[in-house]
Amino acid sequence: MSVEASPEAAREAAELWSTLSGAEFIRAMHDMRLAGVNNVADYIGQIITDAEPGRVEISWTPAEKLCNLGGTVHGGYIAMILDNAVCLAASSTCDRFVPMLTLNLNVDYLRAVRAGERYTVTGTCVHPGSTRMVSNAVLADAQGRPVAQASASVVGDKAYTR
Repeated sequence: MSVEASPEAAREAAELWSTLSGAEFIRAMHDMRLAGVNNVADYIGQIITDAEPGRVEISWTPAEKLCNLGGTVHGGYIAMILDNAVCLAASSTCDRFVPMLTLNLNVDYLRAVRAGERYTVTGTCVHPGSTRMVSNAVLADAQGRPVAQASASVVGDKAYTR
């Protein structure tokens, strides 16, 4: 939770946490009902645009601050947005939202990612197992061309078990 989150926002997040399914909780993030909860998403500029069980969509317009010396977005940030998508896709399959821990993440960089351009990240959970889940994510440019893709194995963070 963000240090800037108000007590009211923290209370609402706790209530939603206890009542919504994984996909519903992610949609609540999209609806800004959980504003100020995720500093990482705010820093990299991700916006959740859609969520349903097993699938999430994120809009991403990377800022200049994410660029390397060569002027393109650093691969670490590309991996981060893909990791967010695979984890959210897995979380979207749960009866209640559970943050995921990444066991492995394989990223293929296909084209340069440029600051200021809009990209779409689609995460899909292909194996919603009871212990280990497998998800894929594709980062596509405005023309729909894949610029990076990832596959990952994730597990629910047991620290958040209820």
